[in-house]
Amino acid sequence: MKIKLAILLALMAPCCFSTNVSAQETPAALNFTMKSIEGKEVPLSKYAGKVVVFVNVASRCGYTSQYEQLQKLHETYADKGVAIVGVPCNQFLRQEPGTDAEILAFCKDKYGVEFDMMSKVDVNGKKQCDLYKYLNGLDIKPKGKGAVKWNFEKFILDRKGNPVGRFASSVNPGSKEFVSAIEKALK
Repeated sequence: MKIKLAILLALMAPCCFSTNVSAQETPAALNFTMKSIEGKEVPLSKYAGKVVVFVNVASRCGYTSQYEQLQKLHETYADKGVAIVGVPCNQFLRQEPGTDAEILAFCKDKYGVEFDMMSKVDVNGKKQCDLYKYLNGLDIKPKGKGAVKWNFEKFILDRKGNPVGRFASSVNPGSKEFVSAIEKALK
């Protein structure tokens, strides 16, 4: 009788408990849904198992040329498991005033952006999106905890979804420091 019960439980486990297991496996940083720049719902869990770089972007900023290095990172590392995710934000001197369609056209036309882009959000304040509310609350080196200070601040998550790097806007995505952090997260 005990053997039959054990077999029955073993056979039932995959169909009855798999939903709970997968929900538990989604890392906290990827347990959010955002909208793509095209307006589609994007569960961030789609990035599970990848090294993810979230960067708040703007089209009229002194750091806008970082799109070029972000695209180069995408070209170099996408097939190795790195996902670059641009998150437009208009909170810093209104340097991202366009619509999602205008932002996307600018990124593709000027910088050939092929990496994922989300819809424009707030990264600070009362209307702050859930992802940034979570990320801003963590003490992540080298920058630390707190509100995003400016456009092109970068967060790196390792393959397990653990935030492992937070870099100021002034840190170029092509710099040795930043690329080393990505390569370390890939291991």
